[in-house]
Amino acid sequence: MSADLARMADELEIRNLVASLIWHADHTTTEDLDGYVACFTEDAEWEMFGDIRKGHADLREGAAERRRVGMIGPGSGVRHGLSSTVVEFVGPDEAAVRSYIQGYRNVPTLPELFVMGEYYDTYRRTSDGWRLAKRLVVFEGK
Repeated sequence: MSADLARMADELEIRNLVASLIWHADHTTTEDLDGYVACFTEDAEWEMFGDIRKGHADLREGAAERRRVGMIGPGSGVRHGLSSTVVEFVGPDEAAVRSYIQGYRNVPTLPELFVMGEYYDTYRRTSDGWRLAKRLVVFEGK
């Protein structure tokens, strides 16, 4: 495979992983977070509103907590939209990725945009493929 084709395949894998994380956020139950956690490197960091989670166990607990309070997940009425994703390779095994994120609530009845923000991500190639190594979530006005 040529270098250009390999780079395109890497980008496509990363873009699919970005989308998979959104689907997991909206559809995965607290009891079934393995697929969500598997999207991250073992030493991954995730930060939102100053809450920093590190490593698989802590990421799992953060995701479970967000479901317990009804912030995301099945039954919450919340869905995420993702747009304007930019993938920039900063080395052969690392990519900086930026995306806009939109949060909608009351999706089953009368969807309402309630938050907009940005993801600042670092993806790293692992022996299992590309994984999210670091995510900073920034919301407008927060």
